[in-house]
Order: sequence, then C-alpha cells, then structure tokens
Amino acid sequence: MAKKASKRHRKNVELVDRTKSYALADAVGILQKAAPVKFNETVELHIKLGVDPKKADQQVRGTVSLPHGTGKTLRVAVLAKGEKIKEAEAAGADYAGDNELVEKIAGGFMDFDVLVATPDIMRETGKLGKVLGPKGLMPNPKAGTVTPNVGQAVKEIKAGKIEYRVDDQGICHAGIGKIKFDEKQIIENAATLIKTLVSVKPASAKGTYLVSAHLTSSMGPGIKVDTAEFTKTAAK
Repeated sequence: MAKKASKRHRKNVELVDRTKSYALADAVGILQKAAPVKFNETVELHIKLGVDPKKADQQVRGTVSLPHGTGKTLRVAVLAKGEKIKEAEAAGADYAGDNELVEKIAGGFMDFDVLVATPDIMRETGKLGKVLGPKGLMPNPKAGTVTPNVGQAVKEIKAGKIEYRVDDQGICHAGIGKIKFDEKQIIENAATLIKTLVSVKPASAKGTYLVSAHLTSSMGPGIKVDTAEFTKTAAK
C-alpha cells in the first residue's frame, strides 16, 4: 500500500512547475518558501555534466571555496610530523598527530569530517585506505587534502572549502549552505560552484556540458535550474 504524502509535502510540490526551468534566484526563492521543518536544512545542488567518468581525462574533481561557507562546522583531523602538527593545531585542527593518530584511526577512530595529511606521512597513511576509502575520507592531492601547507588547508576547510567530484553517472552532488542563509548567500554559493565546474570542463568532453541542475534542500522540493547563463561560458 502506497504511503500517503504528507500535507507539508503536498504543499511543497504545488510550489514547483515540473515542466519549467527556473532562474537561479527564482529557484532559491521558491525553496525558501517551502514548508519548513524543525531543523536548519542543508541546501543541495545536483549538477549533471556531459562527461564520461569512466575516462581518466573526464573525471571532474577538485575543490572550491564557497564565499559564504556551508553553514556547517567541519571537524578536521591532520596527520603530520614535527612542527607541522603545531601548525595544524594553531590553524584550528580538531585533531593533529603522527603515527599515534594513524594507529588510532586504524583502530576505528572516526570523529572527524575531513582528514588532511602532509606528503611525508602518506606512506603511513596509505595503510588506512581500507578504513578511509569507503567513507571518502582518504587524503588526496586533487582534493587539497595532501599538502605541506596544513595550516592553510585547515583554515580553508573551516571557512567553507568543499570538494566536488562527479559520481559514476556524471553527477556532482554538493551541499552549498543552509536554508536559513540569506537568499543572496545561497545564490552566490550556487553560482560559484557552477562557474567552477564550467572552468574545469575537460577538453575531451563533447556535446552539452551542463546537462541539468537541480536545487533542493534536505526535506524540500527539487527545482530544476536554468543553466543557460552558465552554458554560454561553457561553450566557449
């Protein structure tokens, strides 16, 4: 027996014309008018790109600093040696250490959202692959989480730097803020992510690059965003 849609869900569905693509500002406005829930929902942007992730030269991945952050305070752990541990701690790392922290993580410690490592400790970090890999927490140079500049990395992550990457279907999923952000803040964060994805378009990607984009929140309706203004840039 099909579950009956809630009154809140029905109200939210009525706000959106499923046959229409909305300008980014209009999509954000509609999302913020949706029936609220008791928590501050995460605003999400899901962008389908015209790439083939199975091809090495079309695996879109990197980082971007959102101008208004994500609204979430991330817990950052740093694997480093010597003075770099103190540098990480001074920058605001929640945890920082060397081999002792490596062993602690290997034993199941996962009280962090992002793990940063310096290049000189990656040999020891490598044995954590089976633990960190499935959770997407393994430090990676492309994500900016393998770096000698751990202090800068910690500050950027705390300030709202996020990683983007396409999944097996060529879709990039990202949390870009909170529903209680000002409308302008959400618009600017969303535009920053889209423009960044356009700027890293693989040279080998053919056809339409920005295939589609949908804005939503944790419990809100999905709204199709018109990417025409961004597509013009992608086509150049």
